[in-house]
Amino acid sequence: MEKRFAGPRAVTLEGLMSGTLDITNNQWGNQVGVNGEKVPVYTEEGAKTVKWVPFAGTPSPVTWYKTYFDAPEGTNPVALRMMSMAKGWPTQEEYHIPRAFLKPKDNLLVVFEETGGNPEKIDILVVNRDTICSVISEYHPPSVNSWERKGSELRALVNPVREAELTCPDNKVIRKVEFVGFGEVDGACGAFKPGKCNANAKAIKLVESLCLGKKECKVPFERERLADVGKDACPDVSKTLAIQVACS
Repeated sequence: MEKRFAGPRAVTLEGLMSGTLDITNNQWGNQVGVNGEKVPVYTEEGAKTVKWVPFAGTPSPVTWYKTYFDAPEGTNPVALRMMSMAKGWPTQEEYHIPRAFLKPKDNLLVVFEETGGNPEKIDILVVNRDTICSVISEYHPPSVNSWERKGSELRALVNPVREAELTCPDNKVIRKVEFVGFGEVDGACGAFKPGKCNANAKAIKLVESLCLGKKECKVPFERERLADVGKDACPDVSKTLAIQVACS
């Protein structure tokens, strides 16, 4: 914004005794960023250079919030759930914090809120890695590392992904197949549901035969193995294979 001709084009004050006052051509300036970024208040040293006051329970806009927390027990991934915050945060519900960043105790957390979210409802979560998923489609592209550029063209060196892969963490094994969808699938990992065009009876049996009791498995993306030939209600629909399993 500070480098382009953008933003307010005219500024007026209305309701004055003498009518509307145009102050567009007054001396104006602008500042990029906020002072807290320059200090910076989100570091241990920077946080000591400013005065903090206890949160009074009423959220306010354009405010820095600070707290300390201890690392949760165990080795599972840690995340922040920011659903109670406002502008900038609701783009996703949870934000991963690598455990390598955490100390056993007194980890500094600083949040800048623009429009008035409530910091008291921020949650620190331990993420359950025992539920794992794999989702691929018939037109699933190969890894970006397997492409090459020739002149102005970008092309894949290998065929698209033809199998779904599942791997349990921490030497656990797949104990239960919780969802298998082949066709149209809605939702995301942990909340899958069949779409309007879905054939999964044969697909479930295939996944169970290939995966149950194993630490890892691969399920081939082959229509004839995932659905009964001649019983596909939507043969012309591009297929997606979605699998969710529980490890223990």
